[in-house]
Amino acid sequence: MHLSSFLILAQAPSGPTLIEMFLDAGPMEKIVFAILIFMSIGSWAVMASKFLQYRRADSDGDEFLEIFRRSKRFSEVNAAAGRLDGTPMVGLFQAGYAEIDAQVKAAQEAAKGTDAQASSFRVKSLEGVERSLRRAIAVEQAVLTRGTSFLATTASAAPFIGLLGTVWGIMVAFNDIGATGSTSITAVAPGIAGALINTAAGLVAAIPALVGFNHYAARLRDMRSQMQDFILEFMNLTERNFT
Repeated sequence: MHLSSFLILAQAPSGPTLIEMFLDAGPMEKIVFAILIFMSIGSWAVMASKFLQYRRADSDGDEFLEIFRRSKRFSEVNAAAGRLDGTPMVGLFQAGYAEIDAQVKAAQEAAKGTDAQASSFRVKSLEGVERSLRRAIAVEQAVLTRGTSFLATTASAAPFIGLLGTVWGIMVAFNDIGATGSTSITAVAPGIAGALINTAAGLVAAIPALVGFNHYAARLRDMRSQMQDFILEFMNLTERNFT
């Protein structure tokens, strides 16, 4: 009894595979599926790129802060900054250092031939240095967020693109029912199943992109907080040594 039932089940025809359902789908469903595949691959590429970028930013940032806090002169830090450009704090430091250097050179030019040499190594505007650092934050933030808008687009648009392909496929299936006059589910099931693949593909593309976007948005907030702290530290040293 049990053996005969097993043999019947073993001999029963299996359903179509995912590849077969995709090949049976219409041209519109295939175009939508190709778009979703592109969006999914693009999202994973962005997430992999961001993972490497943020990991390097963390490692370079730790080493740069150690050098910055240990060095007694900004020129020493600037010399080491070139090999640690993976961290956004290097961009901040170079912007602030360039502003200090410009102000010091301007003071030295004004002090030539006078008795004001003692003040020629002083900055005249701490606000100008801070403005340079604030502008640098915007530049570094743009670098850190580059590509994440694609993740947001994929997360929000992919389910609707997949739904479009599904709705289109179901419309075609019901049109075939009207054309043939057949109401048998076996006649339209392959087309409907192929159309539903697009909904699944839309979710498969959207869910990782949404998780990745939220993760890197949180990482960006952490890095922005670190940059704000670095600005305060930089300004304290500037005020101590150049005023």
